[in-house]
Amino acid sequence: MDGQPEIIQQLMDYVRQGWEIAEGWLLSPAAWSQFALLIAAYLLSVMINRRLRPLLKRLLTPQGDQTNIIARARLFVLDFTPLLLPLLAYVFTGLGESVTRSLFDSGAVIAFGNRVFIFLGVRILVRDILKDPFLRLLGKYVLLPMAALYAVGLLETATAKLNSTIVPLGNMSFDLLWLLQAVVAGGVVFWLGRWSNDQSTSYIHAQQDMRPATRQLAAKAAEIAIFGAAFLLLMNILGISLTSLAVLGGAIGVGLGFGLQKIAANFISGVILLVEGQATVGDYVELDGGEAGTIVKTTARAMILETFDGRWIVVPNEDFITTRVVNYSDQGSANRYEAEFSVSYDADVNRVPEIIEEAVSKLDFILQVPDGPDCELRAFGDSGVEFAVEFWVNGIDDGKNRFTPVVMMTIWNALKDNNIEIPYPQRVVHHKGLPPEA
Repeated sequence: MDGQPEIIQQLMDYVRQGWEIAEGWLLSPAAWSQFALLIAAYLLSVMINRRLRPLLKRLLTPQGDQTNIIARARLFVLDFTPLLLPLLAYVFTGLGESVTRSLFDSGAVIAFGNRVFIFLGVRILVRDILKDPFLRLLGKYVLLPMAALYAVGLLETATAKLNSTIVPLGNMSFDLLWLLQAVVAGGVVFWLGRWSNDQSTSYIHAQQDMRPATRQLAAKAAEIAIFGAAFLLLMNILGISLTSLAVLGGAIGVGLGFGLQKIAANFISGVILLVEGQATVGDYVELDGGEAGTIVKTTARAMILETFDGRWIVVPNEDFITTRVVNYSDQGSANRYEAEFSVSYDADVNRVPEIIEEAVSKLDFILQVPDGPDCELRAFGDSGVEFAVEFWVNGIDDGKNRFTPVVMMTIWNALKDNNIEIPYPQRVVHHKGLPPEA
């Protein structure tokens, strides 16, 4: 025994102590009465659970397709009904513990049963209730082992061992218990921050009365406020003074001045863009560098453009401030386009504008405000009289919204229906210097 490692010796001591406790319970009439109370409490809990859970399910299930806050709250409570059985067993064994302690001045067995029911409740919570991957991971590797240690009465021993194990880190040192608390607290706090940010973003984007740029600015401001508060809360939980971060803040300031200046410039440019609202999600923009597409997402560092062939272009926010940007859509505003065509010199050109304007006006995507279709004579070409019809549409004439080809087909059909010829290129060749007899 003396030559074995310390951890093996401690494990053998725990096994010996457990055997002595179990042997004492097996030979004690008070322990057997507590075992009987545990079994009775469990069977009673099973009976009540079978009758109560269907009733709770009927009461908590929303009628129809309700999605209001009360319906969501009822569904949230309904998810926790699997905990009803271990909760009832815990309550009944707690009552039994008070009875046995008053009669036998002993309740170790039933107290152990209480802790086992807590472990079963935690196991059901991790296995059946938690849906978020992070929370399930946290429950599986932190909460469940803690519940198991608590059930067998070793939680205080494990906590003391972690607290006494010091990890040196340069001029700093911390114990493993603090590290575990930091990981758990940080994960929970920032998960709550992410959940709160998702809820606030959904609520803000649902406010259709606000301008798109204002909604985007409000969502970003809420995100910064939520995660800033989460960081301050985490520092308070871990007992870290914010004054101790002054050196780190100075180092970050120097980094921003040198290596991170582009990131800082892009972040500030993103804030300016959100405040001014000159380019926001849904706008079709074109930059001096040739990048063009619809803004589908804005981040703290860049805007993401989606081209009509499905490609994503990441453009730094600074480029929207320092270069010329053409915004074609401005959140659904009308755009003017034109379609060119020509008619034969033999046609009655006075009829052409009226015919084309009437035909194009019948298309469902053509706007009459700010102006309806306008057909103009542009030039007398080599092969025919050149016209162009100007029209306004709501959108960009590209990708899935190709307006000009439909307009050109309408012009073709209108001219054919009115027997107006569309000329093809013609050339007249004159020969000079031939002999007279030829």
